[in-house]
Amino acid sequence: MADPAHHWPRKQRDLHNHHMDSTIWEALDFRDDDIVIATYAKSGTTWTQQIIGQLLFRGSPEVEVAAISPWLDLRVPPREVKLPAVMAQRHRRFLKTHLPVDALVYSPTAKYLYIGRDGRDVVWSLYNHHAHANALWYQALNDTPGRVGPPIEPPPDDVRRYFRQWLDGDGYPLWPFWENIRSWWEIRHLPNLMLLHFNELKADLPGQIRRIAAFLDIPIDEQDFPRIVEHCGFAHMKAHAEQSAPAGGIFWEGGARTFVHKGSNGRWRDTLSTADCQRYEAIALRELGPDCARWLATGEQAVPAGR
Repeated sequence: MADPAHHWPRKQRDLHNHHMDSTIWEALDFRDDDIVIATYAKSGTTWTQQIIGQLLFRGSPEVEVAAISPWLDLRVPPREVKLPAVMAQRHRRFLKTHLPVDALVYSPTAKYLYIGRDGRDVVWSLYNHHAHANALWYQALNDTPGRVGPPIEPPPDDVRRYFRQWLDGDGYPLWPFWENIRSWWEIRHLPNLMLLHFNELKADLPGQIRRIAAFLDIPIDEQDFPRIVEHCGFAHMKAHAEQSAPAGGIFWEGGARTFVHKGSNGRWRDTLSTADCQRYEAIALRELGPDCARWLATGEQAVPAGR
């Protein structure tokens, strides 16, 4: 049961763009054991989906998280296709969102995981994603019914220029970055939300898998655990990328292995100038405050979350 003493978030607005239609959350009938995986984007979303899929299905190599864990607020396929498929699922559902909290219907009984990653690492991963998108990707986002706002355009050839456009435009060409991070950070005290960080997943994957399992009340059979950890490692996910990349990778040149790219941090260090980094860090501090900015950059929280 949800604790009535908590001030639960309420949906305040809708968010529409070439990717998103937030109104679908109002049509979802939540189940008490639903799991929602949230990020800005390119922050470890698919990795966390893989972890949860492996925990729920006890290390099965057959789990296709892209098929069974949909990005609910993505405009395509339309809700007439997506919602019935989600409603028909009999296993414990784990859904993905890239919405800020105030554009989301928040269930007091579901469990939420929010994954953070330094914005500079996000952009490097996003650039790979965007620069290798094929004509089918642009067609799905720009030419299908229901798009609100301008189309998404091909990226510039220079990743540094792409970073500066993203920073100047607060998440351009996707959606606002700072409000997304800030909105989830501000509700970190809620008992049904756990903050994760890309750095922590990289530093101690087995430990983070156990932490996630405990939060979600998923028992681990120790006989399954080595297989679960192996299947959540980057090498396995790259080799079986079709199981985790959206639509099996058909939207990217080079297929699913382009989507599951490097899984690494710090690639921006060789490209961004000192001034670029100082500007990013100053904006992060202004937009997020010192504690949240430190967490986003490192994964360290000033006050332990108690989990």
